[in-house]
Amino acid sequence: MAQSVLKRKTGVIVGDDVLHLFNYAQEHKFAIPAINVTSSSTVVAALEAARDKKAPIILQMSQGGAAYFAGKGVKNGEQEASIAGAIAGAHYIRSIAPSYGIPVVLHTDHCAKKLLPWLDGMMTEDEKYFEKHGEPLFSSHMIDLSEEEVEWNVQTTAKYLKRAAPMKQWLEMEIGITGGEEDGVNNEDVDNNSLYTQPEDIYHIYSTLVKISPYFSIAAGFGNVHGVYKPGNVKLHPELLGKHQAYVKDKIGAKEDKPVFLVFHGGSGSSKEEYTKAIGYGVVKVNLDTDLQYAYLTGIRDYVLKKKDYIMTQVGNPDGEDKPNKKYFDPRVWVREGEKTMSARVAEGLEDFNTAGQL
Repeated sequence: MAQSVLKRKTGVIVGDDVLHLFNYAQEHKFAIPAINVTSSSTVVAALEAARDKKAPIILQMSQGGAAYFAGKGVKNGEQEASIAGAIAGAHYIRSIAPSYGIPVVLHTDHCAKKLLPWLDGMMTEDEKYFEKHGEPLFSSHMIDLSEEEVEWNVQTTAKYLKRAAPMKQWLEMEIGITGGEEDGVNNEDVDNNSLYTQPEDIYHIYSTLVKISPYFSIAAGFGNVHGVYKPGNVKLHPELLGKHQAYVKDKIGAKEDKPVFLVFHGGSGSSKEEYTKAIGYGVVKVNLDTDLQYAYLTGIRDYVLKKKDYIMTQVGNPDGEDKPNKKYFDPRVWVREGEKTMSARVAEGLEDFNTAGQL
C-alpha cells in the first residue's frame, strides 16, 4: 500500500514523501487526480471522495482560485489576493487534511510568465514556513512558461527549482502548449503542432533539472486541451509519452523504463482508455477541473429546481402559507448538495486513474 513508503501517513506530505509516492504510483500504474479547489467546500468534497476510496489526493489552487479563496472583493493588481488566498487555503488544508486519514499533496496550478509575482510571493511564504517547521508550506508548485521560447522556459524553471531545492519542494513545469482556455490564459487558437512536445525537449529539460534536484515533473503536451469539447475535436496521442520515456532512458542509460515523472493536463472529458495509456507511460498526476465545476453545479442546480417552491420566500410553501423555509434555504443544505455531486465525480476519477484502494 502507498502509505508504506511514506513517513507521514496522513495530512499534507512534502519532500521525500512526495517523491516516494510518485515512484510508487509509477510502479503500481496509477495516477493521482489533482483537484482544483477554490473554497473550503470544494476542499472537503475532494477529501471525502479520497477518504472513502482509500486513495491519496492532490489539492491544487490556480491563481484565480487562490484569489477566490481570499474573496472577490480583495484587490489583485499585484497578485496580493492570489498570494493571500493561496496561503490561507494552504493553512486550511494543512489543518483539516489529517481529519480525513489520507496523504495529501498541496499544490498550486499553472503560473504563466505574467503571474510569476504570485509564485514569488508563495515561495517567500514557503521559505518563512521552512525556517520555522523544516518544510515548505506547499508540497509543490507549477511553473508554466510553455508559451515562451523553449530555452527561456527551461532556464527560468531551473532558477525556480534552485530556490525550491533546499526545501525539497517539488516543481512541475510545462513544455508544449495545452490548448483551450483556463484562468484567463487562452490557447484556443494555437497551431495544433504546438500541442505536441518533442522527445529532445523532454531530455533537455530532464538533463538540466536533474542536476539541481530530483523533485520535479514535466507536463508534456500530447494534444491536451483544457475544458470539455465535442468528441473527436481533441486528438490525444498518449503514445508520444512512451517515446519521451524511451528517448530519455536511452540518453541517460537508465535501468528503469520510466525515468521521467509526467503530468496529464486537460484531463476533463478524456476517456478511461486514454487515461490508462498515459498512466502506463509514467503519468503520475492528472488534472481535473472542468468536469468537477460542472459536477458541483449539478447538485445545487437540481436541489434548487426540486425545492423551487420552498425557497422563493422565507415563509410560505406548498405545505402552508405560514410554514417557515429556513431548513430549505440554509446554505449548509444546498451547498452540501454540490459537495455530494462533486465528491461523486472525484470518486469516479479515482477509479479511472486506478488510485482507489491504493491505501
